[in-house]
Amino acid sequence: MFSQSFESIINIYNIPPQAFLGAQRYVLNLIFQIKIKSFPIFFGLFNLPNYLAPMFTGIIESTGKIVSIEKNGTNIRFWVESPLSNELKIDQSLSHDGVCLTVEAIEGNTHCVTAIEETLNKTNLNGWQKGHTINLERCMIMNGRLDGHIVQGHVDATATCINNQVLEGSWEYRFEFPEEFSHLVIEKGSIAINGTSLTCFNVDKNHFSVAIIPYTYEHTSINQVKEGTAVNIEFDILGKYVQRWMQLKH
Repeated sequence: MFSQSFESIINIYNIPPQAFLGAQRYVLNLIFQIKIKSFPIFFGLFNLPNYLAPMFTGIIESTGKIVSIEKNGTNIRFWVESPLSNELKIDQSLSHDGVCLTVEAIEGNTHCVTAIEETLNKTNLNGWQKGHTINLERCMIMNGRLDGHIVQGHVDATATCINNQVLEGSWEYRFEFPEEFSHLVIEKGSIAINGTSLTCFNVDKNHFSVAIIPYTYEHTSINQVKEGTAVNIEFDILGKYVQRWMQLKH
């Protein structure tokens, strides 16, 4: 999945290979905030700094359950019960349905996070209720395989499920999203839905579909998504940086 956005953009805009390599180098400089001395195509080997900003892969580790909700001014505090909670540390970043939130407190098998007004305005967290199941993922470790795609935990918008159907051995969901983001959703490109790395198909101006395999359906919160459900979506960061790079170049 990692290089799909680059490949699609090259095909769509007929970008020369030299520009493609330049875009890749620029993107990774921005993402990892490092100077890459040697850059073979599709990542090769390079030295990583001791610290990187929190990032995820969209491969859900576990689900959690909202056990308590506390409002504090314009903020909302959530207590989450999960198998991961007792392994967490204070000030650790954790993806909650695709939203990167900081662990503030831990009590046994529960942990606490706070969503500020900006987060609440751009995500579906306002709709969380006690008993709601959410996807959880800890930050990626930069010494292994990237099984999904790079996910920041910075939700771009919400999308609404307009149809879901059970197929023979899988599930198919169709979503409607704000048209202003249409250039960031591409056929066979990656997208994070409630933090889960998925592949888009049947893309049009403001709709896309995703297919769900049994394991994903059973081990994430996608099984709670019905027609009319709002989900958090984050577009592929590589596509966003390439778009920005092309805008600045032209």
